[in-house]
Amino acid sequence: MPPIPGSGLAKGLAVTLRTMTKKTVTAQYPDTQPELPPRSRGVIGLFEENCTVCMLCARECPDWCIYIDSHKETVPPAAPGGRERSRNVLDRFAIDFSLCMYCGICIEVCPFDALFWSPEFEYAETDIHELTHERDKLREWMWTVPEPPALDPGAEEPKEIAAARKTADKLATQQAPQAQQAPQAQQAPQAPQSEEGGTP
Repeated sequence: MPPIPGSGLAKGLAVTLRTMTKKTVTAQYPDTQPELPPRSRGVIGLFEENCTVCMLCARECPDWCIYIDSHKETVPPAAPGGRERSRNVLDRFAIDFSLCMYCGICIEVCPFDALFWSPEFEYAETDIHELTHERDKLREWMWTVPEPPALDPGAEEPKEIAAARKTADKLATQQAPQAQQAPQAQQAPQAPQSEEGGTP
């Protein structure tokens, strides 16, 4: 059946009329803060203790907006006779948010969970050069990162927790026989003593 001429125009006018009859709601920002959806992409927070300066985030960033500087330090051996090791120490971690397109690739590729999305979005500046935030500012945003959502009840247990639980169970089974032997040793009968304190 061919469409009725002018039906598209009638549908469009119907949408316009329905919208005209609804009350307009204006969000009074900044007096009223918006209700953001969970895990909103506002800004990137840095958990500095987890960063190993592997440079994966800077290499994978399509905008090249992450700047990292580091130096190597020699760590003394953990045990006598061991050899010294070298480790990277983070000197600078900065993100230029005037270039960032909020793709989240840096957060996804970080193997040590050092980068997280924060819902903070109020960091506008009058000077574009001030949109390059150093690690101190990124660390402040880390404390605004919400807790991760709870796992699905039917989901598999994370590998790290499963490995820790397996190790704890193994230690518990090893310590159980020792704990049973200790009370038995304490309850072993002693030789009776005479009133003078000697053996009969």
